[in-house]
Amino acid sequence: QVQLVESGGGLVQAGDSLRLSCAASGHTFRNYAEGWFRQAPGKEREIVAGISWSGTRFYYADSVKGRFTISRDNVSGDNAKDTVYLQMSSLKPEDTAVYFCAVANSADPWDVPVDVDKYHYWGQGTQVTVSS
Repeated sequence: QVQLVESGGGLVQAGDSLRLSCAASGHTFRNYAEGWFRQAPGKEREIVAGISWSGTRFYYADSVKGRFTISRDNVSGDNAKDTVYLQMSSLKPEDTAVYFCAVANSADPWDVPVDVDKYHYWGQGTQVTVSS
């Protein structure tokens, strides 16, 4: 059973930084790409950033390039745990949304899926609010 738990959201001012964390457990960490998505009220869920399971390929939405960075830490063994981070800088009011982490099964170690439908497991989301 894959479990994803996000943390780190909050209320900040424009220009501030936040780091979101997503603790993933219950799966082996090969063959899974991971991504951060967001959904603002009245809008569709969109990908913000993604990382391949090899950890060597990345995707960023144009709206966050240069401001957001995705990274991951893997711990193998009996207590295997995978944590994915989203470092957000120079936040803007338009970044306000619920942020979700998700994992996608991927046979290609360099693949970073960008479609919501490619992601099979989702966290519960964390609210990020940026005031002007």
